[in-house]
Amino acid sequence: MRTREIAEVSAAERQRREVYYSGRVQGVGFRYTVRALASGFAVSGYVRNLADGRVHLLVEGERNEVANFVRAVQKEMQRYISSIQEMAGPASGRFDSFDIRL
Repeated sequence: MRTREIAEVSAAERQRREVYYSGRVQGVGFRYTVRALASGFAVSGYVRNLADGRVHLLVEGERNEVANFVRAVQKEMQRYISSIQEMAGPASGRFDSFDIRL
């Protein structure tokens, strides 16, 4: 999948997932780690800190690619995460890349 372009995946196969991480997730390089991990997957979206201390991840891509990416984030950052909330739905197609937002 990594060699296929994101645009080549049909709309029915694409998913949007929003993940909210709680714990000691700010001030530990969480967003930069997530962005680095994203470069190894065919995903788009963003990661940002929230005022309440959580980190918000919005990711779109082919369902399996999104699932594998989210698992990689959780595995890499598990020592900082105390709880996770996830929501999934159809992809919007609004994102061309994966970024850190302020």
